[in-house]
Amino acid sequence: MPPWGAALALLLAALALLCLLALRLRWPGRRAVGARTLPGARREDHREEVDGGGPAGQFSDGREPLPGGCRLICKPSALAQCLLRALRCSAALEPGPRPWLSGPHLQTLCHFVLPVGPGSELAREYLQLADDGLVALDWVVGPVARGRRATNAGGLPAVLLVIPNAWGRLTRNVLGLCLLALERGYYPVIFHRRGHHGCPLVSPRLQPFGDPSDLKEAITYIRFRHPAAPLFAVSEGSGSALLLSYLGECGSSSYVTGAACISPVLRCREWFEAGLPWPYERGFLLHQKIALSRYATALEDTVDTRKLFRSRSLREFEETLFCHTKSFPISWDTYWDHNDPLRDVDEAAVPVLCVCSADDPVCGPPNHVLPTELFHSNPYFFLLLSRHGGHCGFLRQEPLPAWSHEVTLEYFRALTDFFRTEERMKGLSRRRASFLAGRRRWATLPKREVSPSSSLEEIFSWKRSYTR
Repeated sequence: MPPWGAALALLLAALALLCLLALRLRWPGRRAVGARTLPGARREDHREEVDGGGPAGQFSDGREPLPGGCRLICKPSALAQCLLRALRCSAALEPGPRPWLSGPHLQTLCHFVLPVGPGSELAREYLQLADDGLVALDWVVGPVARGRRATNAGGLPAVLLVIPNAWGRLTRNVLGLCLLALERGYYPVIFHRRGHHGCPLVSPRLQPFGDPSDLKEAITYIRFRHPAAPLFAVSEGSGSALLLSYLGECGSSSYVTGAACISPVLRCREWFEAGLPWPYERGFLLHQKIALSRYATALEDTVDTRKLFRSRSLREFEETLFCHTKSFPISWDTYWDHNDPLRDVDEAAVPVLCVCSADDPVCGPPNHVLPTELFHSNPYFFLLLSRHGGHCGFLRQEPLPAWSHEVTLEYFRALTDFFRTEERMKGLSRRRASFLAGRRRWATLPKREVSPSSSLEEIFSWKRSYTR
């Protein structure tokens, strides 16, 4: 095993021990920079959570709660009512996790640390981009369960584009979502950035945190391969910055029908600057260093690799890799002017469901990291906030999949039904308007006076010549 691999194994073991300690000590959630805990505040927070007015309740805005203590935060609309009805009937929100699965650190570490289970069959494609770079598309082709259901009325399976986290780690929850989607009649495909998950880095250029240019080309290719199939997109954790940037830049010209973000990082700059709890900060940082160590020689001409691999925080690593370049250095402010996922959020014209947890130890408390004004003012954005779930965890008893997967697919089904109903109503409205306009037009036409000597052939000669 290489030295990096041994260090990673030791770190993962340490994280597992810290997780067990967290179950006993009940670590508080991540606080904002400079926040202080007053005496007795921890007991008061726990009492609020038991009474149902905890972190999830303060954003309810008077809405009725959903099963499992979840809240839907959004701007009132016809689509919001449709989604609310679907979530109230959702069986995925009913059963809560077992007591030993309710800890946020355990849910998070089970998601990131446990190995990916066997059984998935992937067919990889490499897509050459306009600048000769490469990205990878892993099509999930099996195993195909019997009785696979189609996702739309025409029987053509919809394509589900899955974007993993920004660190390039393919987690067991991502594959679990793909297998569940395959069983429900979708055609899942996983997008891998340059140099991530075995995709070779053929040019010394990596994809910035919120630059959707590579994703645009990949979606255009998917659309070319499946021109008539609906396209849905799901992102995990920090990978949501890529999806939200794409939706904002493309606006109404996006090929995506609906999108979902599981535990998204929405205020990315503040997230980098505040830092993560040290086990997660060190783990994610070490994973990135291991992934880029194989390309250290190729990156020497563009970045200071010595400083890069000595970085002690995610911010320092990101700033060294994309800001302090040798060819075109930029400031930290300029970098986020071009990579903030919410920079063009007002242009997004695709429904987006964000599934978040109030006890997320990676993103932090919702009152500091969630831009609730976005969900209250933008009719395309919906926030499903739960009390428990950790970061991208949302675990349930085995062999049940994560409940966030079930909710996401139910959300896509509700979107499909809603759009189909809207199209049917618009069609009826157009036909009715056309019929009424025709009646009004014929009523206003002057009647032709026919002389008794005129024959029927003379009267209808124009009709025969028109249809000849």
